[in-house]
Amino acid sequence: MMKGHFNVAHHTASPLGHLLRWYELHRQREELARLSDATLHDLGLSRADIQQEAERHFWDDPLRK
Repeated sequence: MMKGHFNVAHHTASPLGHLLRWYELHRQREELARLSDATLHDLGLSRADIQQEAERHFWDDPLRK
């Protein structure tokens, strides 16, 4: 886990856990959108991939599927 990051996926059994998880998803998606094209290329991602992810609703949690 990177500095400043926390894992709330296992705390989603409570309403507060859901809110924390949704906030973290929103924050991560914003961070992804700020990555440079060079960084995305290094990760094997395209700007379109990131745009699609960034446009997902905050409650659209890939871990809940």
